[in-house]
Amino acid sequence: MTGSKRQSVPGLYIHIPFCVSKCDYCNFYSVTDCSKIPIFIECLLNEIELYKNYFDRFDTVYLGGGTPSILNPKQLGIILDEVHKYFLILEDAEITCEVNPGDLSLNYLHSLHDMGINRLSIGVQSFDDDLLTFLGRRHSASEAMNALDNSRKAGFENIGFDLIYGIPGQNLKSWEKDLHQALSFESEHISCYELTLEGDTPLAFKYTNGDISLPDNEMLYKLFIETSEFLEDAGYIHYEVSNFARNINLQSRHNQKYWDHTSYLGIGPAAHSFLKNKRWWNHRSLDHYTGDVKERRPPIGGREGLTLKQLRDEALYLGLRTRKGIHLKDFLMRYNCDLLREKKEIIKRLTEDHLIEIHNGTLQPTVKGLALADSIYREL
Repeated sequence: MTGSKRQSVPGLYIHIPFCVSKCDYCNFYSVTDCSKIPIFIECLLNEIELYKNYFDRFDTVYLGGGTPSILNPKQLGIILDEVHKYFLILEDAEITCEVNPGDLSLNYLHSLHDMGINRLSIGVQSFDDDLLTFLGRRHSASEAMNALDNSRKAGFENIGFDLIYGIPGQNLKSWEKDLHQALSFESEHISCYELTLEGDTPLAFKYTNGDISLPDNEMLYKLFIETSEFLEDAGYIHYEVSNFARNINLQSRHNQKYWDHTSYLGIGPAAHSFLKNKRWWNHRSLDHYTGDVKERRPPIGGREGLTLKQLRDEALYLGLRTRKGIHLKDFLMRYNCDLLREKKEIIKRLTEDHLIEIHNGTLQPTVKGLALADSIYREL
């Protein structure tokens, strides 16, 4: 399947809202009452059936959370069997599962591989035990390294993992040590996220109370640029603000659907869906979610119809976060906006400041531009 045809095929996201414990920085929806897993799975299977006529096929499936690896292989297998029962999953589909390093015995990984999961996203976050403790992670650095080694032994050929920078107590030297350690595993994908403090998280409260401080913008910019240069020198492609792939074919196919307005279906509590110009999202409550599904109702917590301007603004914002950038002719045809004409002087200045480049009719951020993508969007 060609790239353009592939981009038009929807993706399926399944949210597994359970964690053994909540990390101190995490604002994703999850609960720690694992006694509710059986009723959740029952309702999840019913929700899958409710959407059987909405989307005809998918070429990506993404199990996220929460912590999907909190489920045992039999439970995950039941979910994937139901997906295949009611949806056409294309033969070359990318099927990703987010996993916690502390859950990954070799036998468990073999089970994931045998059920058709062909891509792992491992929540490493750091190879420093002190930083893992600060973040509230429940795995150690040695468990993370064992998980990466065992994933390869289990037959996975598409392995990615996450790292976080900008953590209080972390410096440029310790971050570079993490990056050197990361390269030793020769993984296909690495995501490097700046620590952000959102919502009612323990770290946000500590910051508000003055108990911790974060690196200033100058240090964060330096960490970003150093990361990009280090990983690109090692052969990775810096294809999105936080994401690096060993080659173009190893970019996250599922995540790219969010960035270019390809349709996607979200199943499970708090999951979001998008189709044409409509977006809807499920209840951010396990009880409300299961209550609706038990009554055979889609568990929708809210919905919105996006205007052409809203779609255009989103496309601009998201496009500036990718090295692929914005194809100017396609943008004009899709959103009735001629950026070169309407933003001529701004684009000229941003080009002179080496924040953007225009090649073959595509406006692309430089690495410096990726670091300042939000600011560029506000100007455009």
